[in-house]
Amino acid sequence: MSNKNLLIVLGATAVGKTRLAVQLAKDFNGEVISADSRQVFKGMDIGTGKDLSEYDVDDIRIPYHLIDIKQAGERYQVNAFKEDFYAAFQDITQRRKLPILCGGTGMYIHSLLQNHTLTAIPVNEILRENLLPLGKEQLRQIIDGFPIALRKQADYSSSKRLIRAIEIAQFLTDNEDFAIKEKPDLKPLVIGLYDDVETRRYKIIARLEQRLSNGLIEEVQDLLSKGVSEEMLVFYGLEYKFVMAYLNNEISFDTLKVRLGTAICQFAKRQMTFFRKMEKDGVQINWIEATDNSEQVKRSASGLFEQHFH
Repeated sequence: MSNKNLLIVLGATAVGKTRLAVQLAKDFNGEVISADSRQVFKGMDIGTGKDLSEYDVDDIRIPYHLIDIKQAGERYQVNAFKEDFYAAFQDITQRRKLPILCGGTGMYIHSLLQNHTLTAIPVNEILRENLLPLGKEQLRQIIDGFPIALRKQADYSSSKRLIRAIEIAQFLTDNEDFAIKEKPDLKPLVIGLYDDVETRRYKIIARLEQRLSNGLIEEVQDLLSKGVSEEMLVFYGLEYKFVMAYLNNEISFDTLKVRLGTAICQFAKRQMTFFRKMEKDGVQINWIEATDNSEQVKRSASGLFEQHFH
């Protein structure tokens, strides 16, 4: 019997993650949980690449979670994602279905796999100001002065991490009734999709052309008309930021296409760098090349699933 309880499909933008995750959900009685920092927002469909039509396979609608759960104009961050993920994970598993986490926001995925229960403890700016001038040896002496139960997760590798450890230990000392919520023990199989650089660029530019043709600019205008501020749209990232510049007559349409295409390619490169960092941190990613033959990609992924889940 397998000890795995979560399938993760990750990769850079435009690589085909959603299509694969949905196919695997159909074949293995699964439901998809989105790991995308922007797909949570309603009305931000084209710019975030929700591709909701991909959840329809052979006249079957594959259920999805953490999409369209917030109003555009709100903020969303990693701790909220973790709470929402755990709720969806438990709901899916209680119904004896397979949770499939799918997305490209590496920080969200990594935060779950690190499973640090203390990330919700707030920053203490005053304490940090007092600790910043101290050297590593002094910081070590301070953290070692706390009971072992309050510093068992302390990371001694850098001053920054020692300061955070002291911050956590001090908070737990001052808040003895602070309850650390029990989280499900995640045992994931992680599948990563990748393209070579040229293929990735081709897919990104082709998808951008499609999005511009399918109403990306109109989507931004609609969000503005509904009261979402320019500042928030810029905060939401590349597509919205560059379209705002175009709508404000700061750049031409041709410049929009060129600069936005380049920026998305750079973003995809950063995503891959983050995934490599995850591997250095001990996350095993089983990489599959995202070839044009989607059946071949699915067979490779299904083989990994069969190997690890049965």
